[in-house]
Amino acid sequence: MKKKLLWTFLLLAVYRIGIHVPTPGVDTVALQDFFDSVQNTLFGLFDMFSGGGLRNLSIFALGIMPYISASIIIQLLTVVSPELKRLSKEEGQAGRKKITQYTRYGTVLITIVQGLGIAIGLESMTSPTGAPVVLDAGWAFRLVTIITLTAGTVLIMWIGEQITERGIGNGISLIIFAGIVAGFPGAVVKSWRLMTTGEMSLFILLLILALMAAVLAIIVYMERAQRRIPIQYAKRMMGRRMYGGQTTHLPLRVNTAGVIPPIFASSILMFPATLANFSRAEWVQEVSAWFSPSSVLYNVLYIGMIVFFCFFYTAIIFDPKDIAENIRKQGGFIPGIRPGAKTHEYIDRVLSRITLWGACYISAVCVLPMLLISQMHVPFYFGGTSLLIVVGVSMDFMSQIESHLISRQYEGLMGKSKIKGRR
Repeated sequence: MKKKLLWTFLLLAVYRIGIHVPTPGVDTVALQDFFDSVQNTLFGLFDMFSGGGLRNLSIFALGIMPYISASIIIQLLTVVSPELKRLSKEEGQAGRKKITQYTRYGTVLITIVQGLGIAIGLESMTSPTGAPVVLDAGWAFRLVTIITLTAGTVLIMWIGEQITERGIGNGISLIIFAGIVAGFPGAVVKSWRLMTTGEMSLFILLLILALMAAVLAIIVYMERAQRRIPIQYAKRMMGRRMYGGQTTHLPLRVNTAGVIPPIFASSILMFPATLANFSRAEWVQEVSAWFSPSSVLYNVLYIGMIVFFCFFYTAIIFDPKDIAENIRKQGGFIPGIRPGAKTHEYIDRVLSRITLWGACYISAVCVLPMLLISQMHVPFYFGGTSLLIVVGVSMDFMSQIESHLISRQYEGLMGKSKIKGRR
């Protein structure tokens, strides 16, 4: 346990150190001045997900978002491509390794495209004082930026996989979690500065704190909410003993998809809008304004994508047909429902209903605080999306620690019983 925790914190520390290593050829002071002038825009949201790496264009400026975008594309292709579907279901571990390899290749390709867009955009950017962000524009700077950002994203991807394999928890989620948490102290200081300068009243600050407490309570309650389907096992004779007859339940989480839907939705919306913000053309600026977090179009698309990914990701990780088949093979049945196809239909219907409520909950948590924050000019770190990710990842991390401790406890008990049996 100590070794796993040490690996986790050590790799996260490497990630946080890399955030402060800048890409060559950029005036970091002018870039930070630019970000201060566009704090509550998509740049601020993207900077939050990259853990502050975009603010000084570090080697980890793109964060883990290209890997998430590649995962979305591969998972969508798995639904429509028979070859990828066969790899994911029939090939087993070897097939999953191939899909992971395709995801890595897709990550590199997306990073190259984003790196080129960022390099070209930086060359036309200036700080509010008129200072250019790029010291020496040209193809030499573009190539260095592409190579640096691609190498940094691949390194983050490797760190995430190592955390998942050697540490505790999901490495990709923990990297996003670490980036968001690292920005909390700065957001608190900025909010305090806004209050002391009179830009934010004490009433508004107290209202925001009350809103955060309410959102945290709702997230914790909904993340633990379940629909329990009762399952009865029939009695059967094996030799001279009677087995079965007990009653158990099948727990279905209201939010089966977890924090994946808002992350996927944010990554898709940020990709075109962020590139559009790099251009000074008038029509591009109008398109960029449509995709600002406070706009109606952005929030409608955001809610639509959250709902879609809630159903999509739930369908990927939870197959009612396999569950119904396993219940039938073990001699179980749902009271009042016939085993087989009817059980499959019933589980699918119940799962669809609770997933809809879970999608509504995630949409409300992510969108309503963002609309209030856009009116109160508070940093993104206090938004519903960041709180959902932080709370969701923290609860998953703690549950994995508890599972590990319980398994170690059982291993200790089994070891003692073996020793007594030998005696």
